[in-house]
Amino acid sequence: MTTATAPPRRRATGTPKPAVITGVRVLGTGLARTVLRLRVEGAQHVPATGAVLLAGNHSGILDGPLVYFVSPRRASLLTKSEVFVGQWARACGWLSLIPVHRGQPDRAALRAGLDVLQAGGALGVFPEGTRGSGGFESVADGLAYLALRSGAAVVPIAVHGTGAALPRGRVVPRLRAPVRVVFGPPIPLIATGDPRARSTVRDAAEQLRLALVDHLRRTTEEQP
Repeated sequence: MTTATAPPRRRATGTPKPAVITGVRVLGTGLARTVLRLRVEGAQHVPATGAVLLAGNHSGILDGPLVYFVSPRRASLLTKSEVFVGQWARACGWLSLIPVHRGQPDRAALRAGLDVLQAGGALGVFPEGTRGSGGFESVADGLAYLALRSGAAVVPIAVHGTGAALPRGRVVPRLRAPVRVVFGPPIPLIATGDPRARSTVRDAAEQLRLALVDHLRRTTEEQP
């Protein structure tokens, strides 16, 4: 009789390199503005200092890179663990990306994200957990846990147009496709009990989901 062994946990093998991060952000933003009709709005809502969670919807593969490129603050980003393979695992470390193993509780990812926030940094999260409609039908508890434990400001991000710009099955984005990245004012979050209690985290997750849905709705209505 054999017992199944858990697959090895993937990790970043490189360490953050500020010069590489800056270069990739500058080049990535320039390329995105060349290929797409990119508009970035509401950057003034992101606090210039202190811990901040950048919470975006996820409807297209371009969402993560665009938020990473255009965020007014350099941010670490929770990224699907499947990317952390071979030399890419080292490059992900250079870029301060944090692997998250989807479909299971990932305490290592939460600890790493909390370390970023407790150091006063910015952390990008796509709380739907995976690419879908991008409508925030559900929000994973991890976002609420990080917000409650760190006291970080939660800035909502609505990313519009990425699904159409690069639909599933297409390798190259549609040239000059319109894409908007809209940052909103920080979400006020009220802890309804012990911040460590599961019921409190779930209440906070629903508060955040409703606020994210509202930001997405309002920015959709404002589309030119």
